[in-house]
Amino acid sequence: MSASRRTPPPVATPAPPVSSDRTGPDHLALYERMLLVRRFEERCVELYSGGLIRGFLHLYIGEEAVAVGVLDHLRQDDAVVATYRDHGQALARGVPVGPVMAEMLGKAEGVCRGRGGSMHLFHAPTRFYGGNGIVGGGLPVAVGLALADRMQGRDRVTVCFFGEGAMAEGEFHESINLAAVWHLPVLFLCENNLYAMGTALDRSESETNLAVKAASYEVPAWSCDGMDVLAVWDAARRAVSLVRDSGGPVFLEAKTFRFRAHSMYDADRYREKAEIEHWRERDPLLLLSARLLADGATDDDLAAIDARVGAVIDDAVAYAQAGTDEPVDELLSFVTSGR
Repeated sequence: MSASRRTPPPVATPAPPVSSDRTGPDHLALYERMLLVRRFEERCVELYSGGLIRGFLHLYIGEEAVAVGVLDHLRQDDAVVATYRDHGQALARGVPVGPVMAEMLGKAEGVCRGRGGSMHLFHAPTRFYGGNGIVGGGLPVAVGLALADRMQGRDRVTVCFFGEGAMAEGEFHESINLAAVWHLPVLFLCENNLYAMGTALDRSESETNLAVKAASYEVPAWSCDGMDVLAVWDAARRAVSLVRDSGGPVFLEAKTFRFRAHSMYDADRYREKAEIEHWRERDPLLLLSARLLADGATDDDLAAIDARVGAVIDDAVAYAQAGTDEPVDELLSFVTSGR
């Protein structure tokens, strides 16, 4: 009997090198956008603790480099599908800060009239398609958007954010398989923060090299340092260009870490404090600020950015707090068609 042939295991695409062609002003812009996300999230903690934000709240603190580095490459007519940890992704996409904060407070001036809250941000003008409270729930949506673009002959890219926990869900396998079979323009962007809620990656996945796992679907796949916004920027530049030029899907894993617990309800007893502190040493804001200072920026430059961002957040909070609650007689609007 002849020996059976075994298919070689999938191999991840080599990660692109970090380029050095980014100039100071661009670095400062990336820093400011990351700081906007950080200050927004920090203010949300204060408002939540004061009872002004209710329900679940999942913070993006520590992961700012991912959304900022990736979304810098999208065009206005490209689409973004987010996770329930969506505030940072929305702000990086350019969704207005005031209406996002108003949504957090459940005000009618919010991007979803206060009906979506933290996990369900949506903004049609920037083609920001949620916010989704279901793990992996955005993956089929992204494939549908890309299929529509393909059928209409539109030169667009859809970026779909999801966590590593979603790769254990059926939606991931179905979605990336169909995107590969139909050759759809989707960038599958996995934010691997090592803990799907409270479960470590190596306790839930037999293959912890997520790029290799995605490559099994014959999709170009590689990983990048999700704590370094310049590394993310370079990897995303290659990924978005490849999706746009080839018309087919790409998988990019950003290895990152959330500094806060899974949500504000989470006691965070599944991670060692030493591990968290180790990752804090690679805070994306600290890494970029150190590089900026080494390249000639001054402490005054960074202080000016901090003051400018602080004023934006203050204005957003004032806008949200001055907002109105949805009238009781409007509570059934948008629940069924025709209302």
